[in-house]
Amino acid sequence: MERDRTADEPRAASRETRHARREPQNGSDEQRAECRAPGAGSARIALGKPPPEVLERLFADLPIRDPRVIMGPQIGEDAAVLDIGDRYLIAKVDPITFVAEEIGWYAVHINANDLAVRGARPAWFLMTLLLPEAQADEGLLADIFTQVRDACGAVGASLVGGHTEVTSGLDRPILAGTMLGEVEKDRLVTTAGARVGDAVLLSKGIAIEGASILAREFGGLLRARGVAPGTLERARAFVRRPGISVLPDARAAVAASPVHAMHDPTEGGLATGLWELARAARVGLRLDRDAVPVLAECRALCEALNIDPLGLIASGALLLTCPKSAADGILTAWASQGIEGTVIGEVAPPEDGCRLYWRGGEGPLPRFARDEVARLFDEGRAAPLA
Repeated sequence: MERDRTADEPRAASRETRHARREPQNGSDEQRAECRAPGAGSARIALGKPPPEVLERLFADLPIRDPRVIMGPQIGEDAAVLDIGDRYLIAKVDPITFVAEEIGWYAVHINANDLAVRGARPAWFLMTLLLPEAQADEGLLADIFTQVRDACGAVGASLVGGHTEVTSGLDRPILAGTMLGEVEKDRLVTTAGARVGDAVLLSKGIAIEGASILAREFGGLLRARGVAPGTLERARAFVRRPGISVLPDARAAVAASPVHAMHDPTEGGLATGLWELARAARVGLRLDRDAVPVLAECRALCEALNIDPLGLIASGALLLTCPKSAADGILTAWASQGIEGTVIGEVAPPEDGCRLYWRGGEGPLPRFARDEVARLFDEGRAAPLA
């Protein structure tokens, strides 16, 4: 795996937005453009995550009736937190929709990641598996169950239930997973814990999951655009090498030094993960664009498809904040386990907003209305070619 630490020149001007959370928003220009009204009283939502302002409005109408709910649905917070006595139960649900290959492996790790960033131990996995009529056979079913079994073994969890069926209207398998786990009350970590003056660290690089998806789902197109076969093969394998799990990264970090916040930058990429962290903690960010480690294979695929790696689904990289004095200890702990890490910026006062700095300039942190993979599928600029 090659690493290229020099990021592309920012293309942020067209995506400039206000720092969220301090005041109500009506969405960015991109988000408003994506929400076209197909009928009275409704607005179209583009492929991918709904705009955060829409979700926040919906969350506000959901009462929490049980005082044992320590944390319910919130933008930027990765999993629910429930008080079960002497510890917290952490609960997460996440589907796998962008890929058809290795969905069992993806589902377990993607859900386990959101427990890892709480400082929790994944323990129990449940899944709803839907198979398309045209593809369903015992071989496919057995393959997915084998992936789930192996991934559960890797994270220390057990498959304890779920639902499986063959259903109409699908062109690929869909797997929605639920991961449950536990954490001691004094070891809980949240996204909202970031503090002004903290260092912002990133493990591995970007965009591990996104590059793997591009290589798997757009392989034919990428070959036609001159991407070398070796580059595609390495990117396809990113799901396992360096891997989409951040469980080792999180465990090493919290064992080494005080950690104030952890976050899993998934759909919408690193940029969206940073916005979510800032929104949850009500802080600003000062970020060094040149320090962001973009994997060389990811860069090659993004350049061929004219997409921005900052907006590409980035599972496999752990985003955290810690006291500046603790940063070296975390980087050393990661290095001892073969995990690369980088300081990419610092937490700033909220009035500073979220800013990128690079050699010779600065600008706002770009805001992506949807993930770059979702944009490719939705715009139809490139039909998936395996």
